[in-house]
Amino acid sequence: MEIFRKWLHTVFSDTQLVILLLVIGISAAIILSVGNLLAPVIASVVIAFLLEGVVRFLVRFRWPRLLAVGLVFGLFMLFLAVLLLALIPLLASQITDLIANIPAIIAQGQAVMETLSRKYPFFTDTQLQAIVDSLTVQFSQIGQKVLAFSLSSVRSVFSFVVYLVLMPILVFFFLKDKREIMDWLSGFLPPDHTLASRVWADVKTQAGNYVRGRIWEVLIVWAATYACFLLFGLEYAMLLSVLVGLSVIIPYIGAVVVTVPVLIIAFIQWGATAQFAWAMIAYLIVQLLDANLLVPLLLSEAVNLHPVASITAILVFGGIWGVWGVFFAIPLATLVQSVLEAWRSQRLGVLGK
Repeated sequence: MEIFRKWLHTVFSDTQLVILLLVIGISAAIILSVGNLLAPVIASVVIAFLLEGVVRFLVRFRWPRLLAVGLVFGLFMLFLAVLLLALIPLLASQITDLIANIPAIIAQGQAVMETLSRKYPFFTDTQLQAIVDSLTVQFSQIGQKVLAFSLSSVRSVFSFVVYLVLMPILVFFFLKDKREIMDWLSGFLPPDHTLASRVWADVKTQAGNYVRGRIWEVLIVWAATYACFLLFGLEYAMLLSVLVGLSVIIPYIGAVVVTVPVLIIAFIQWGATAQFAWAMIAYLIVQLLDANLLVPLLLSEAVNLHPVASITAILVFGGIWGVWGVFFAIPLATLVQSVLEAWRSQRLGVLGK
């Protein structure tokens, strides 16, 4: 008990550390308590943070900041328009088509498995039927969830439209008035908040590099996979390539999980043929190039976390915040790492005096 008391005294006697812990604690309390209400604001802050890197790049070449903000925001709105008008309707069409064809896909899969069982008698008819029944139940549940999500989305159309109008406005003003907003927030901190500023600078650099690198990785892997699937004529090429692109957000796990539907749909479409083998080889090459070329190139200056820490962060933050927690798991782990490093260096500095 005495050891714990001394430890608390050491921690809370350091003003800089107390300020840092208060900033983190208040920010976490706000997100946990009213995070759902502030979701458009938080999402707008994240988007503005990502676009700020492009704005700074233009400002370095002596562009006026307002002009740079206008150009970057215009390109962002163009990307958003293409996403809403071209990509989402295509994805919705392929998802609807896939759900409608589930019975035919299961029948084709059953026929293929029966053919394989006659050539390679690894499974009995009873085992094959059990596998088919299990897949039928799983696909039916997925279809029901997608339908329920669609119906609930219809009820939320008004909220979606509000967010669609509100978020671009927020993004523009966060970019345009960044300095004024940061000065206003800094006014709530004590004059001397060196440790908090150091942690923020470290997290901003590493997390910014990580998120921007991951977004570029998603776009490149998505485009390469789509071109690959389109070249071989794989059905649902856009839907599957989007899933493959998004899978890179979850390190080590996403690629394994998303490969399963790719294999199933490709095998049902082509069977054990040369075309299936070549298509899977091309898909494997894309995955290898991503792991051995894109990741070192795009994320070499980003976070440096052990794989165990990365997977743990994904499990913890994904369990707390779902999809958003998975996406921001590595930046949040970077925050934890930066705080621990700052705490350790601050404590060593105090002890060394």
